[in-house]
Amino acid sequence: MNTIKIGIFRINNWPLGHLTLTHIFHNQNLAYTSISLNIFNLEFQELDVYEIYIKAGKIASKVREYARSEDHTGKTLSEICNDIEQEIFKNGAEPAFPVNVSLNDIAAHYTAEPNDPITVKNTDVLKIDVGVHVDGYIADTAVTVSYDSKYQNLVDTAERALDEAINMARSNTRVSDIGRIIEKTITKYGCKPIQNLSGHSLERYTIHAGKSIPNIWTIGHSFNLSVNNVYAIEPFVTTKDGQGVVYEGKVKNIFGIASRKRTKDQKADDFLEYLWNKFKTLPFALRWIVNEYEEKEALSLIGLLIKKKNLHAYPILVEGANRIVAQAEHTIIPQECDTITITK
Repeated sequence: MNTIKIGIFRINNWPLGHLTLTHIFHNQNLAYTSISLNIFNLEFQELDVYEIYIKAGKIASKVREYARSEDHTGKTLSEICNDIEQEIFKNGAEPAFPVNVSLNDIAAHYTAEPNDPITVKNTDVLKIDVGVHVDGYIADTAVTVSYDSKYQNLVDTAERALDEAINMARSNTRVSDIGRIIEKTITKYGCKPIQNLSGHSLERYTIHAGKSIPNIWTIGHSFNLSVNNVYAIEPFVTTKDGQGVVYEGKVKNIFGIASRKRTKDQKADDFLEYLWNKFKTLPFALRWIVNEYEEKEALSLIGLLIKKKNLHAYPILVEGANRIVAQAEHTIIPQECDTITITK
């Protein structure tokens, strides 16, 4: 029996393993040939996992570009969030988190309240952060839209820094080096990075899976990107006179389950079970549940579960000197020699 490795097996440039051609001889005559596929990485042992990521990424990309192309001036944040989330559903996926619509000096974590009256003006800088999941596999991407030309350099700089980071991202790339190129690119164009915001690893049903990709050069703790793991890279950029640091604001309107431990309050326990069945460990917003619970009751139960530490509330993050912030983001899957950007 002769076994010959005949090449790398790839789907959409995804190196999943190698094909092996096996000749089995009987009395010096070729009896039959078998072909087998050996998978490189156990995490992607089933081909459909990669295809699910690709699907989520394509939908996220399509929805992000839809959000980028729309004229949002005069619309309420409630209208914008509902519209973008409906686009996700229409394309066969679900939101991985409530669409973030963070205005001006709010860098992240603002989503619309039910019937949110805040209206986008033509002087605003609007960051739209979109998460898409298919069966828990998440694609995370963001874009900044501005209708005031004086902030265009800020928007463009976030995109340039993201491109430079992705260009160098490979398996075994140190994330401190990614932070260095992001910071270098941002300062080159006369802006300042937000040093305490970062990209992150992604896992199934988990948006922040424990590893951070900095937006500045860090000397201390770092790690190497791993092949076939999933990461979001997201530079945040502010003006040169900004503080370059964000602080927690008072508004908290995104929530997530932190514990399923029973509270001994039947109503609260039933509500927690409802949230688990609907969202698992993914974040959610009040406006997502007011069709099934009255707003006042839902707020009361959310407050109780936060006190019991069953729920976590995500505060908005505000630039320290109240300067404008821009953001750009893609989700990547590093390879040995290149990187697959699933949200391109």
